[in-house]
Order: sequence, then structure tokens, then C-alpha cells
Amino acid sequence: MPKVAYFDCLSGISGDMTLGALVDAGVELAKLNDAVGSLGLPGCRLVAEPVTKKGFRATQVTVKYEPEHAHRHLRHILNMIDGGRLTQRQKELARRIFTKLAEAEAKVHGTSIEKVHFHEVGAADSIADVVGSAVGLDLLGIDRIVASPVPTGSGTVNIAHGTCSIPAPATAELLRGIPLAESSVRCELTTPTGAAILAALADAFGPLPAMTVEQIGCGAGQRDLDEQPNLLRLLVGRTTSATDATDRVCVLETNLDDISGEMIGYCTTRLWDAGALDVYTTAIQMKKNRPGVKLSVLCREGDVEPIEAVLFTETTTLGVRRWTVGRHVLSRQPHSVATDWGPIEGKVGWLSDGTPRFAPEFESCRHVAAEHDVPLRTVYETAQRAFDPSKVDRPVE
Repeated sequence: MPKVAYFDCLSGISGDMTLGALVDAGVELAKLNDAVGSLGLPGCRLVAEPVTKKGFRATQVTVKYEPEHAHRHLRHILNMIDGGRLTQRQKELARRIFTKLAEAEAKVHGTSIEKVHFHEVGAADSIADVVGSAVGLDLLGIDRIVASPVPTGSGTVNIAHGTCSIPAPATAELLRGIPLAESSVRCELTTPTGAAILAALADAFGPLPAMTVEQIGCGAGQRDLDEQPNLLRLLVGRTTSATDATDRVCVLETNLDDISGEMIGYCTTRLWDAGALDVYTTAIQMKKNRPGVKLSVLCREGDVEPIEAVLFTETTTLGVRRWTVGRHVLSRQPHSVATDWGPIEGKVGWLSDGTPRFAPEFESCRHVAAEHDVPLRTVYETAQRAFDPSKVDRPVE
């Protein structure tokens, strides 16, 4: 059964609240510090302590770091992430969050994501918040994220560009398409970092889904609110549905006949970074017998705008077709198999009759093949043969 994380955002969401909820739910602080410490931020580490908010126990995580005056661009942060001791999935999650942040900042300042100048969200504590959250969600083995409607708070907030109404411009941009909850609390409840985590990673928004709760974590915000406990609650568990699920996604397509293969390849990379679920090309014949390429993208409904922006920015297209389709997804969960070369990661999916099917992860197989100098195909086939169906639990009807 898929593992689901539900963010109960009664008092909004921020990066440190997310970290606190993850640690409170069972993520080892030492593992988060190992990841954050590998980024090259001087003296940067996470400190967790128990606190009480309006009578409720929670964990508060604070980022300790040496003072700095660096204002970073997106490329600087992505290079830090790529150079850190993170798994491929952890890097991908962190890159998605920061790419969302860059797109929002670029939109509100009228520039490109390559030129956007991060201020608060480019500081060491925000980088640690994002990377730590990505690592924590991966360590919990989360397959799907659902969140409640999000309150932003009210009033004004002081940022690097002066005093702004709440939600701050970048936060509001990130929350496009996300249901908001009314709140009269006179402070910023949802920060750009918290909004970016939801915008980049949440699969759906609404009430608590049908699930069997296994872990609960409460992350504390820095403020003490008069009206309510300043907490982000994280509920982690397994869905109680049977073997599969149905959701709705969007297909975006465009035909190209006046662009090089290198440009298409670069655009494909940008599309993955923007949160695409799938990207592929098809050889086609266009007018005047010109050979062309149909570039197709599958994405979540909330990611249509940034995906389209990449297509218009990185290709010569003048138009993008789009439509919404239903998607049938097999229930799946992470699983590793033991081989003579060590464990190989993968996923188990269940067919409608409950039969499990194991698919090794490419990056895990590639790493083993390179380390032991054996053909990739041999590693892949060995991992499939090593799969023992009796060692995985079948989904409950």
C-alpha cells in the first residue's frame, strides 16, 4: 500500500515547521545533519528541542549557521545540492522545490529564473530547510503527499524589498491553484519556503484521506500565537484503498521542426526540474515534408503554468496543446533486494489480482554496475531474480 503524508496546515507551513514535524514523526536528526552538512554551508547544522505551544507538545528545529552575506542564484544552490551527500531522489525533490521558488521569484520581479537573485530563501537556513525536508520525506518513504487548505495569515511582513502585504508576493505566486483557508491571525503563517514545499511536492489538497495512521509528528513555528497553537501536524500512514488509485493529470504537447536536438534535450531537463511526471518525444512528419519532433509532457494540474513557461522559453513553439486525462496508478511501495553486490533499490507494484511486480531503480543498478564493473543488464536481471514475493505484504482490500 502506498505511504501517504498528510500536512495538517491549521497554522500554515514553513520550512522549520516542516523539519520539526519530520523529526517528531521519527526522522533521525543525525541523518538530516549529515545531508545538510555536506552542502558546504559553513557551520550549518540543525538543532531540535521539545517545546509546548498552547499546551500541545511539539518539536522545534532551528538552523544554526555562521553569519553570511551571500545572495545566491538558482544555479549556485542547485550546484550545492548536486554536490551534497544525497540520494538521487533527495536531490530531485530538493531541486524541484528550489526551481518552484525561482519561478515564483522570477515572476514577481519580472526576470528569468537564471537571473533571479535569492534573498531570504537563498540564505543558509532556507537552504537547510528545503534540503532537510526533501531528505526527511525520502527517509520516511513517502509515495504521496496530501495537504489541507493553507492559511496565509494577514497583515504585513518585512522582507528584503520592504514591507509587503501577507501573503508576500512570492508566497502568493507559489500558492496559485492551491486552496487557501481563511485566517485572521495577524502574522505570516505560510512562508515562501513552506509554500514552495507544497507547490512542488503535494499531489492533492483537501481533507484527511482514507488511511491507516502509523506516525504523527508536530513541528513548531517560532512564534507563539494568541489564537491557536502554532503547529504543523504531519500524519503518516498507508492508504486503506485496495490495489490502485485514480487521479487526473494534464498532457501538454507541441510540434517542433526548427530546433536542434541539443535544444530539445536541454528543454527536457528543464521540464523534469519543473515537476513533470513524464517527458517524451515522437518523430513526426510536418508540413512541406519536414521531419519534426512532437514533445509531450505529463504533469499535475497545478504544474501546467510552469511547464508551459519552460516550453515557450526553451523552444521555438508558438502554441502548446493541453488537455486533462484520467490516470490509473498501481499501488506501489519502495523495496530493496539483496544481491552479491549489495542491496539494490526498486519499487513493488501490485496488479489488480494482488500479484506483486518488482522494478529495480535505474540509478541503483547503474551505481552497482559502475562500482563492480559488470554490465547494467546483468545487474538489472539479477535484481529481478532476487525479488522474493513472500517478503512483501499484499495490499489489503
